[in-house]
Amino acid sequence: MRLYIAEKPSMARELAACLKNPQKANGYIKTSGGIVTWLVGHVLRQVEPDGYDPKYKFWRADDLPIVPKKWKLEVNPATVQQFNIVKALIGKADEIIHAGDPDREGQLLVDEVLDFVGNKKPVKRILLNALDETSIRRANANLRDNAEFFNLKQSALARSRADWLIGMNLSRAYTLAAQRKGYDDLVLPIGRVKTPTLALIVRREREIQNFKPVDFFNIRILFAHANGDFVAQFKPSKKMLDLPAFDREGRLIDKNFATELAKKFSSKPFDGIISSYKTTEKKEAQPLPFSLSSLQVAAGKAFGYTPQQVLDAAQKLYEKKLTSYPRSDCEYLPTTQFKDAQHILKNLNATRDDALKKLVAHANATIKSRAWNDKKISAHHAIIPTQKILSGTLTEIEMNIYNLIARNYAVQFYPLHVYDETVVEVKYKDETFTARGKVVKQLGWREFYIAPKTKADDETENLLPQMKTGDNVTYKKGQLKKGVTKPPVRFTSSSLVQGMKEIHKYVKNPDAKKQLKDVYGIGTEATRAEIIDDLIRRGFLKLSKKNLQPTAQAYLLIDALPDEMTYPDATAIWEDKLHSMSAGDGTLEDFLSGQVKFTSSLVEAAKNAKFVDAENIFKCPICGSALVKRSGKNGDFWGCRAYPECNAIFDDDNGKPDFDRKVRSARLLKEGAPKCPKCGGALVKRSGKNGDFWGCSTYPKCTATFNDKDGKPDFSGKKSARR
Repeated sequence: MRLYIAEKPSMARELAACLKNPQKANGYIKTSGGIVTWLVGHVLRQVEPDGYDPKYKFWRADDLPIVPKKWKLEVNPATVQQFNIVKALIGKADEIIHAGDPDREGQLLVDEVLDFVGNKKPVKRILLNALDETSIRRANANLRDNAEFFNLKQSALARSRADWLIGMNLSRAYTLAAQRKGYDDLVLPIGRVKTPTLALIVRREREIQNFKPVDFFNIRILFAHANGDFVAQFKPSKKMLDLPAFDREGRLIDKNFATELAKKFSSKPFDGIISSYKTTEKKEAQPLPFSLSSLQVAAGKAFGYTPQQVLDAAQKLYEKKLTSYPRSDCEYLPTTQFKDAQHILKNLNATRDDALKKLVAHANATIKSRAWNDKKISAHHAIIPTQKILSGTLTEIEMNIYNLIARNYAVQFYPLHVYDETVVEVKYKDETFTARGKVVKQLGWREFYIAPKTKADDETENLLPQMKTGDNVTYKKGQLKKGVTKPPVRFTSSSLVQGMKEIHKYVKNPDAKKQLKDVYGIGTEATRAEIIDDLIRRGFLKLSKKNLQPTAQAYLLIDALPDEMTYPDATAIWEDKLHSMSAGDGTLEDFLSGQVKFTSSLVEAAKNAKFVDAENIFKCPICGSALVKRSGKNGDFWGCRAYPECNAIFDDDNGKPDFDRKVRSARLLKEGAPKCPKCGGALVKRSGKNGDFWGCSTYPKCTATFNDKDGKPDFSGKKSARR
């Protein structure tokens, strides 16, 4: 018997339909081509710390870090029934086809079940990048040995276990540290990706709060040339940029200095010369098809959709067989699918979007763009339309997402956008002025594809006149234009996804910044939206007019954590290593060894975490931690949050800790305890390393101690046994 194990029921149904004669059963489908069953996401989960040792059920700083010697999984109680069905079918199978999603997590989902039940049967892998019949048949005809994807599974395991180590240990360590400062009800969920992502928002908000606008000035001059006039902008020399009139970004910020320069330029003689005139042909490639992240960013800009809305809509389109696998981090396509282009483009004519229809109508299916690149393909490819014609009813968001996906596919079949770029430099009054211009030679893909246009400060609106190096020009008039620096903009959900993907821009270490420029960012295509939503749900972020802003507890957490956890440097490097591991570079053991060291160092750092004291708390006079009111067999008392490191306790005195210990002292005196000759408090008999002694019950307010003499304190002044 051939057994297909799909990741979810919807995929199983589509697969079964292509295998012919599907017959539904309890938890599986019989077909002419074998049995198709399914998982329901992760039917297995990592056990909680108390699954390794019952003592971990209680959060104690002394138990950290918790590092499993042998990692354990357990069946998710919500999916026990389906797990048992899959387990039984594996036992009956002769051959198993792994039909998990074509990504890191999809590989692990099925592999971990096979490993958990001790499967020894041969396993093949089917890569379902789309659920239309043509794609499924093609994938089923090209099964691969599942062993080829061992490294992908190892990468997913490394990610999963690293997240467990960081989450379980640091969430406990820093929550306990916060509780010691009086934050009783606060739980701090710390994550390998989640925390540096939250820190991006906190730092951006502080940049905005601390921003002070600065005036700056641009000097532009209209020059006359024999073939026409043009505008050029003042470009200060490197020597001039060292003057205090310029800021670190090279902006002219001194108004008086700017005014003097403008006067200098507007005085005779007015003669200048073209010191450089260069024209270069530029070729602008078509925008690539979408990965999930780039789709989320584009849809956020175009329609204001959140990343989760985009993912949900893309998933629906996938399940409706209209588009390929949505959780892709790839923006390229396999060359084997180039032959499908004509059919897909023909079907796209059914669109109701006029702009897309015009784009498709003029597409040339023989043009092969840079998107067709087998070297850039791993388990999955870019998100594109399938060969299924658009029919049925789509929601507005599904239609908009479909049109975006179709647009970025159709534009691949257009020529390059070609233009001549001209850069001119003018020498005038011993200073340099620059101007840019361009002449379009081939409109290409820009004819019907609307793309954002950027214009440099020194690019002119009009065409530059024909000229050459050495030509004379004449000053006609100048303009001193004032500008004002603007604060950085707040992140939206979609721009934060882009920030997570382009994480190299935010790393602290300049060497790491260069190293990480080509990494895949932090988080995965499937988890970035979920991470942002979770931070909002837990109250660390709030939405204000679609902008993300940190809450008070976000500041509290990020300020208490060391840079190693809040800057994305380490996380981005780990993501890079995880990606390399997928390709066979690096081992699970080495990666986790590094994670254990990192976790251990941050657990230690938590002991000195600097949390702001919570309001209305009482602090332990011995260690400075918060005190918490508890009930004992002798009544209420106050204990130190740092227990067992600090075991200070104080009686309750009308809802406050009795720091003078007067309540206990009064009770002991009433019971006949001897009185301290120094403060009048009650003395208590104790045992020390040199024998019994008597100490004052008001300690640490009074530190008096006395030797024991026949069961009574010795007030003769002899050296105390305690000392």
